Order: sequence, then structure tokens, then C-alpha cells
Amino acid sequence: TKLNIAYFDQRRDDIDLNKSVFDNIADGHQYVDIDDRQVHVMSYLQQYLFPPERARTPARALSGGELSRLALAKLMASPFNLLIMDEPTNDLDMETLEVLENHLADYKGTLILISHDRDFIDNTVSNVLHLTGRGAVSQCVGGYSDWASKYRDQPGLSQNTQTTPKKQATTKHVTSNQAAVKPESKSKKLTYNDQRELDQLPDKIESAEASYEHLQQLISEPDFATKPHEDSAKIYQQLADLEQHISQLYERWEALSNH
Repeated sequence: TKLNIAYFDQRRDDIDLNKSVFDNIADGHQYVDIDDRQVHVMSYLQQYLFPPERARTPARALSGGELSRLALAKLMASPFNLLIMDEPTNDLDMETLEVLENHLADYKGTLILISHDRDFIDNTVSNVLHLTGRGAVSQCVGGYSDWASKYRDQPGLSQNTQTTPKKQATTKHVTSNQAAVKPESKSKKLTYNDQRELDQLPDKIESAEASYEHLQQLISEPDFATKPHEDSAKIYQQLADLEQHISQLYERWEALSNH
């Protein structure tokens, strides 16, 4: 009860391109309510790096970074106690990113953040939920660095730490998160094609996971946030497709192994 939810996505749907920067924030007023105090719109916009002369510029004339900055300014000027942000650092320069981090540090409500920016996560959150894409969720108190140091000691929470089938085949003991069937319980011998597919699966999995790791490294690069939205969206889609592909490869390997 009594929830006021604010949502920030990557589309900037709340911006009226026909209005000026000032009018997008002011909505017919001269002041906005920020933290139970009234702040003049011009002063407020300067906190988001809009000088007075830029405040009268039509929103349609802004750059992608300025539009993101305006969307953030408009969002943070609205009353809310639950803030949901989907990749808020896209198209933000370092100065704007610092402004956003400072505002979130002073924010007293609840923040739900989806981001591939590991430093930004470290600087803003107190609890991390990691969705592995395989039906599991790992949770850790702290930021990304705290989560990373913890999950490395818990195999199976991420495909990047999961032992590949090739290595598992040489191991006598099976970890608790892996299904296994003793050789004597197999019902019948694999066909030639199935056995050939099973033999090839470890290399396919390793190749797919190497590609996944490469994309994750691209996303973690400092200049990734400055890429055009279309380019970053393609990489995120490739990452999602690879996650699904890796999951399917593991499922197929498990099915053939337990045949």
C-alpha cells in the first residue's frame, strides 16, 4: 500500500519532443518539489548539467546523451518511493553518470536496478540478484564485486563457473547440482549419430561460453555506455540468444549422457 512507483526505461517515452527542456520539467510551474523542498526549475536543471541557455532548447534538438539526462531529471522530480531502472547508464557520459549516482545515493526509497555496468552496480545497490538463465537465482548482500567473490565458491550458479561436460566426464564424483546415472542403469546403447553428437557437445559448449564471455567483456568496457542504443541493443540480444543456446546445449548433453 501507499506505493508510488517510478519507472525508467531506455526509450525516453516521457519526453515531449515538442516542448523545451524547461517545460518538460516545469509542466507549467516555476518550481519542483525535491526532497520535501521547492527548487527552481533552472537550478534543478543545472544539477543535470543543463545551463540556462540550454534549458530553453526544444527537446527534439538534444543529443542522445542529453535526452537521457532530461529523462532522468524528469523522473527524479516526480514523487515516488519505489524506483525501477532498466539500463539507466546507456548513453550517459561520465559527468551525468556521476550526477545519477549522487542522486541515487541520497534516495531514501527502494531501487530495483537492471544493469550490465558493474561499477555502477557496486556504487548504488545493497543487494544483488543474479538470474542465470537456467532457472536459478543467486542472491548476495552487497554490490557486484561482493557477488562475484561469493559465487566463484558456489559452482553451478553461473555458466561461467560451471564445469564443462568434457571435464565432468573425467571426474569420479558428481556435484550435487548435476544429474547423473550410473553406467549400469543405462537402458540401451546410443546410436552412432547420438554418440557422435555427444562427443561433439563439449567443444560446442566451450565455444559458446567463450563467445558469451567475450560479449560480457565488451559490455563491461568503460566506453560501452556511449555506444548508440541500436548497437548496444544488438549485443544484449546476442548475449540473450547465447544464454538460451548454451542452456539448450547443456540440456541435450544431459539427455544423451543419461540415455
